[in-house]
Formats: sequence, structure tokens, C-alpha cells
Amino acid sequence: SVRRGYDVSKYALCCFGGAGAQHACLVADALGMNTVFIHKHAGVLSAYGMGLADIRAMREESVESELSDHALKDVKKVQDGLTKQCLKELSEQGIDTASSSAAAAAAVAVNVSVHIRYKNTDSSLLVPYVADVKRLTKRFEEKHKQRYGFVAEGKPLVVEAVVVEAVAASENVPTSNKDNINNNNVGRNDDQPVPDREIQAYMEGKMCNSVSIFSISSLKTGDEVLGPAIITEPNSTIIIEPEWKATLTEQQSLILTRTKEKERAAAIGTETCDPIMLEIFNNLFMSVAEQMGATLENVSHSVNIKERLDFSCALFDSEGNLIANAPHVPVHLGSMSESIQSILRNRKGTMHPGDVFVMNNPYDGGTHIPDVTVITPVFAEEAYSQPESSNEAAPLFFVASRGHHQEIGGITPGSVPPFSTDIEEEGVLIDNFHLVDRGIFREKEIVQLLTEGKYPTRNVEMNLSDLRAQIAANEQGIHEIHKMVRQFTLPVVEKYMQYVQENAEEMVRKVIDALEPGSFAYEMDDGCTVRVNVSIDKKERSAIIDFTGTDPQQKNNFNAPTAIARSACLYVFRTLVDQAIPLNSGCMKPLKIILPENSMVNPRPPAAVVAGNVEVSQTITDTLYGALKKLAGCQGTMNNFTFGNESDGYYETICGGAGAGPSFNGCHAVHTHMTNTRLTDPEILETRYPVRLEQFEIRKGSGGEGKYHGGDGITRAIRFLEPMTASILSNHRVVPPFGLEGGEDGALGRNTLIKADGEVVGLGHRAEIDMNPGDLFKIETPGGGGYGKK
Repeated sequence: SVRRGYDVSKYALCCFGGAGAQHACLVADALGMNTVFIHKHAGVLSAYGMGLADIRAMREESVESELSDHALKDVKKVQDGLTKQCLKELSEQGIDTASSSAAAAAAVAVNVSVHIRYKNTDSSLLVPYVADVKRLTKRFEEKHKQRYGFVAEGKPLVVEAVVVEAVAASENVPTSNKDNINNNNVGRNDDQPVPDREIQAYMEGKMCNSVSIFSISSLKTGDEVLGPAIITEPNSTIIIEPEWKATLTEQQSLILTRTKEKERAAAIGTETCDPIMLEIFNNLFMSVAEQMGATLENVSHSVNIKERLDFSCALFDSEGNLIANAPHVPVHLGSMSESIQSILRNRKGTMHPGDVFVMNNPYDGGTHIPDVTVITPVFAEEAYSQPESSNEAAPLFFVASRGHHQEIGGITPGSVPPFSTDIEEEGVLIDNFHLVDRGIFREKEIVQLLTEGKYPTRNVEMNLSDLRAQIAANEQGIHEIHKMVRQFTLPVVEKYMQYVQENAEEMVRKVIDALEPGSFAYEMDDGCTVRVNVSIDKKERSAIIDFTGTDPQQKNNFNAPTAIARSACLYVFRTLVDQAIPLNSGCMKPLKIILPENSMVNPRPPAAVVAGNVEVSQTITDTLYGALKKLAGCQGTMNNFTFGNESDGYYETICGGAGAGPSFNGCHAVHTHMTNTRLTDPEILETRYPVRLEQFEIRKGSGGEGKYHGGDGITRAIRFLEPMTASILSNHRVVPPFGLEGGEDGALGRNTLIKADGEVVGLGHRAEIDMNPGDLFKIETPGGGGYGKK
């Protein structure tokens, strides 16, 4: 509950299980709760509940028909067949389903629902069935609007499946037998119960010399037992800690309450913040982003967002500071604040409820062109119902979702060109575009922008679909924020946004206290080098991260805009904090980052940057870990693989070996550091594209040896069934991932073309190839470096 952001201090802790009551008071103290409820059957509550449960039988059958009157006839046939199967199952469990009596009919309920989705999408909603197309459509649209924030008017619906559930109700528990958790309504006996005996026991961190033991059978309704005490009953033992008391209810359950408020220290980095409330808000803020991410995944249709999860969602304060994020893609999260602040600079005083903005400019807080950020300002809830009163209102918060669009133009399909030299060649540049104007989606204008440039998108419908999904994700964020403000009030929410940043700042300062200065230089496959010197100011408890000496801006696309470099620094120092805090702007306050102008970590437009986001970011991260001697080199590349034609494109990043550390081995076959995506399921890949996945396995032995060994990379081979253009943008095909403190380097990666006639062609770390039917593209990813001498 705390992880989901609920203020559990306002609830009672329900305790069950044979051992649960021994720890209930201490658990409640840890959560800031003052009331515990222990049912009379708490020791066997699960078994008791199973005995009271309804008996259910459920059947489901696929239909896959476009919603129409004709489709409803098919649904009726399926419904009748499934109903018979469910009733037969209940009959086999002793339920009277054959009798025509009113009592028998009332005892069994049959519920029918249908899974419905928009045509050409994957996410269906379960809707209570009604045999009328208009009413069923209305039910679906209401549910879709509630969950995703919009409806696609006029888009055909598909009945995916029919679900029938038959339920035989069990005997209801009489309401007179239910306990009232409110202890004030429990009658109290003035006579103190007499304990069976007294013992010594260790409680609340100290020895208590006089602990009373009671048998529950000796207690009467209203009796109070003051802690420290122990209550025994046939299926459990109940520990009443000091400063707690237990009261027996009329139904023979126990209600435990605190007799004295527990004193608590302020949270780290703050003067007055309750640490439990800080944890609640940490999780509440992260929950907003998680709910946004779940919506984006469900609503989207593209493989990149829906299957690979190449997206990030986050919550920001009114100044654009990152407050919390879901655990999505690190390279996105650290840079989105700059995108929000760009909107604030350019749109201040002109934003309204219902407005949404979109951008992907790498020189204005973006990462690379395919990463499209949708930004929604959040106003007070009443401003949405009274738009005339919102003309002078300023946003209270911002929510944003950044997703990698699998096609957005550029010189190669998939929009990750390995040989681009100018940002225009990487796709359509979007800078501060007004996507939704007071609730009106500006489709005509965004289509014009995406399709009329020098290198237009090859699949505008997919772009529109992903943009709508990102808008829906942001709408979910607004809903969650408004709910939070209703529960806690705006001043409290704003104050805890400040507290979570202060707490994160102090956590990073504690990490810096234990760090030693260091420097490191790391060469990339094309010969360019990233250099960093980390110096520690013990007095100020801060770190200076200086990239002076890093090679100049490159003529190719291995250039990382400043937002990328800052993201990498934020990520590294956040990972050094061993406590569960959100990655937020507070983590950056103890860090001074020096990025030399006109260098590959601070390039000038219109320099190409696509590899800066996916490759240089990984090198920066590994270079920082090397300077701090915290982690050997990981695979150090995203192994960016794209293919496509003039109508569509596909993009994926591929896992490899993780570097080892001072006390642990590196993981095999994982995405590392600045990427955190999945690989597309083989079935989805082969269904949507004319390719066949022929090999996907771990490269055993590719991790570097050492006291702790590096993780192994993988081998992935894809055969093409139609002519397409494929490209690879990678690193560590020439320079191996480094070992640290005597550990060995990880194995180099390899890129290979195996033609249909058997000819084998070795490829470099960057390549673009015209694939013919039968050709095989084989990618072997690097292993991680080892740590320490073996």
C-alpha cells in the first residue's frame, strides 16, 4: 500500500496468519499506523475465507468479429455453449443447476462479458454484455474514456472474445457478526482482567521484567489488556508491545491501539518531514508515473512502445524540476526536465487546461530525433470545468511521456542512420509544437509537419497512434495528480515535492562523502575518446565532474547533447545511492558538471546526434564508473539494429553483458545503463515483419574473467524474407569493454552478414546493407569486463 502511495496511517492494519499477530504492533509502528485488527480466526483466516467463498465456473472463447448485428448472433451462440459448460461444472460440484425452482435459479448467477478493442489495436477492454450494438459501443467508449482519456470516434470495434461466469453464492455472513473497527464503539469493562501469569520477555529492543500472559478464553467483551503483554489462543499468539493495548470485541476479535503517539525523527535531509509520509509521497509520486506508463503500454500499437517498452513517463513541479519517474529508460529521464523548462520559457503565460505540447529537439532537452516527448501542463482541477476562470492560471505541475517512435523520417528506415552527418538527415525535427489546443487534437497540422519535410516520416499513421497513446498516458497522470491533491491538499503535495528533492540531495551527498577522486579516459571504436576527471569537495560535500579533454565535436553522429551527458551523470550518482528514492532533480544539486563547448559532449547544431544518445551516453556512463572504480565496463553499446523499406521501419536495441563490481559478478544478457528496454517477442516480430529470428542465445565465455566475472553477451541472428535495408550502429567491435582492478576485458562484439549463397561478410561497428531474401544478419554483443584479479 505504501508503494502505491496510500497514507496507511489513516487505516487499520489487518493482521492474519499464525505468526502475524506476533509482529503486528511493530509493523504498525514502522508504518505509522495506530490501529491493528485481529479477527477471531486470524490464525486460520485464509482457510476460513475459502470456506465462505462463492463457487465459480468460468469459460472464455475467441470470436474475433467486427462489432455488428451479425456478430452479435455469433456471440449468442458462443454464450449459450459456454453457459452450458459452466453450469455443468457447478453441477459436478454439487450445485443444483437443473431444478426449475425459484430458489435454485436465485442461487446461481450467470454473468456474460465481452472483450472489445478498436480495430488494428491490441488492447481490449472487458465490457458487460448487452445484445445491442449501440449500447455495447457506448459501454466500451465510456470505459475507454475512463481508462485512457479519449475515444477514437468512428473507428470500428472488434469483439475479441466472450466470457461467461456462473456463480453459486455461498451463505452470507450475518452483518450482526461483523466487527466495528472503531474502538470507541466497543464497550469497556472497568474491571481489569487478571493475567494467568507473569514472565520476562524481550520487547521493543529491551528486556521487560513484567509481561502479563492472558488466555483469550479468560477475557470478556470490552476487556482491555495493556502492553507489554501476551495473549494466547488456539491458532495464534498475540504480542501486545509497550504503549499498546488490546480490546476484545463482542465478536471475540481483538482491536489493538496505541496508547501513546510514537516519536519519530525527521527524514534525512529535511528538518520537519515525517519519514513515513516521505516514503508515502516518494511512492505516490512514482505511482503517478507508473500509471502513466501502464496506460501508454496498453494504448499504443507500435512494437517499439508496446512490446519493447522504449518509453519513459515522469512527473515535474511547476518549475520543470523532475520529481519522480517510473523505472523506465534512464537516458530519457535525466533529460526531460530541460524539455519542460523549454516549454516554460517559450509558453509562459499562454498555456491553458487541455493544452498538450510535443518536441524532439536534441538541442532543447531532447535526446535524439526518434525520442518524441509529449508534455502536458497540469492545472487545478476546477480549471478544467471552468475554463473561463483559467485564463490567468499558471500550471501547478507538468507530466510528460517520451517514446521512441520506430519511424520518423531521415535517410534510412527506422530513423537511426549510422552515417548521418547533419541532424536533418536523422528525421523530422519537432520543436515546441502545440499538439492539442484546449482539448482539440491538431491532427492536420502535425501530419503536415511530419510529412512535408526533406526526409519525411514513412509511417505517419503509426506516429499519430503513438502520439495519441502518449496524450492518454499524460491524461492518466493528470487524473492521478488531481486525486492526490484532493486527498492531501495542494500545499501538502507541493511541500513534499520539495522534501523528496531535499532527501535525494542529502542521499547523494552521503555517497559523495565516501567517494575518492579519480579520472578515466575511454576510447570508442571510431577513435574518439571521452575523458572525465571527478574531484571531491569534502567541505561542500559536492563533486565536480569535468569532461575537459574529451574529443571535439565529431563530423559523424557520435555527438551527445548536454542533456544526454547530464542524464548519464544523474544516473550514475543515483545508482550509488543504495536506498529506494526516486530519481529526481535533487540528485543533481551536489554535482557540478563541466561540458566543454564544441566537444562531443556539448556539440553545436546542426551536428548529427543519433549515436550520441545511444552510444556516447553508454561510454560516458562507463567512463564515470571507471573513474570512481565502482564498476567494470559493461557491453557499452545499445547495438542499435534497424531495418525497413519506404513504407515502414523497425528498431531494436540488443542486450549484452554487464560489468562486474567489487563484490558481484556481471549479469548475462541484459540491457545495461542508459537503456532499459525489452526485446520484441519473436512471435510479434515475425508476425509484423517479413523476417525470421533464427538464433538468440547467450555467448558463453564472452564476459571478462576476474575475481568477479563480467556478464556474457548474446548472439542474435535474423533472416530476411523480403528485400529490405538493414543497418547497425554499435560500439566495442574494436575496443573491448574494460576490466577493472586487475579484471580482464570483456569480449568484443561482432556484426556479420551471411548471404543466402553462403558468403560471409564481416561488418564494422557501423554498417548499412541492402538485404535480399534469404540473407542473415548476425549480431554478437560484447561481454562485460571482469573486476579484480582472479
